[in-house]
Amino acid sequence: MKNGWPTVALGEVLQPVVRGETPQPGKLYRQLGVRLWGEGAYAREAIDGSETRYPTFSRVEADDVVVNKIWARNGSVAVVREELAGYYVSTEFPTFAPRPDRLEPRWMHWLTKTPGFWQQCDERARGTSGKNRIRPEQFLQVEIPLPALGEQRRIVARIEQLAAQIEEARRLRYKAAEETEALRRHAIDAALSHSSLAREPLERFLAEPLINGLSIPKASIGSGITFAKVGVVNTGKFNAEETKQVDVNLSADSPYWLKRGDIVVSRGNTSDLVGRAAVYEGRPPKCAFADLLIRIRVKRDEVEPRFLAAFFHSSEARTYIESQIIGSSSTMPKISQPKLRAMPVPSLPLTEQRRIVGYLDGLAGKVAALARLQSETASELDALLPSILDKAFKGEL
Repeated sequence: MKNGWPTVALGEVLQPVVRGETPQPGKLYRQLGVRLWGEGAYAREAIDGSETRYPTFSRVEADDVVVNKIWARNGSVAVVREELAGYYVSTEFPTFAPRPDRLEPRWMHWLTKTPGFWQQCDERARGTSGKNRIRPEQFLQVEIPLPALGEQRRIVARIEQLAAQIEEARRLRYKAAEETEALRRHAIDAALSHSSLAREPLERFLAEPLINGLSIPKASIGSGITFAKVGVVNTGKFNAEETKQVDVNLSADSPYWLKRGDIVVSRGNTSDLVGRAAVYEGRPPKCAFADLLIRIRVKRDEVEPRFLAAFFHSSEARTYIESQIIGSSSTMPKISQPKLRAMPVPSLPLTEQRRIVGYLDGLAGKVAALARLQSETASELDALLPSILDKAFKGEL
């Protein structure tokens, strides 16, 4: 008993159910998948009946509990939502129907998101053959707290009220992050609007040819040389935390070593991150750069690197870069060296470039403070729902 609630095995409130069907060639079957760590069920790709190796499929209905035999120990258990009713699973996904007089499906839904539930699945799967698959009879031995049906519904309503508030807070945090990025871009755009807007191709200002970073085999990840990853440029300031240690040999004169004042630009990433740029200021020391980055080394008597890196984040530069990207989300969008070399950039006196950099530095503290606040808020939001669920299933909500 926990706060007056009985603890019961799932076998008392769930019944195995199979709505079997032999796959038919020429018929499309919408498949259901189950994400890890209580993230729920989702629609997988539809397949023709001739494409499966399974002799039978089973149709699921709303409120069914679906279990991934292999990954239940990692939270791959879900309650089927209404919009996924009629999808199909293979025999690797045992399915159970709740007893409506004992178990509120949403109570089960929220239970599948708790570490205690995952641990029980892990304990019952451990040591079995076939990658620690959990058998249906073992799953039904998992125990859950079970108050009266009315109390289940009351607590579920409270959980969902609080979960909706958390989701709204997440939406507002995301909006704030977008506004922070917009503030940065607006500041750059405003600075350029007060300047002569003559443009010349980036190639005109290069001290050395552009160069892509070094492609590194996964097997070489280790504890040797520091390499900048593509995410090093995402915020517009060189992020030393976005580096990795790699066991490769680079000569002292290798072109892959960064020098203070070099600009690195992401040549491949999601479409909104392709073309992000940052200046390497010497930290971390002795740093090379990986293949999804392009190094720009400019004529320092004509270009202030921080000005050029800031320009990459302006509306003007983003419009150009997004128009030159090739590839799709499935193949990773990229921008090529020739497209970068041809990018029109402002041709301004060094004094004017440095004035603009000073203006942008004045706003950098405010932007950084907003970013820190957003990060702290995100961490707090991530911790809220687990805390709420812990209290709910202890009878403290």
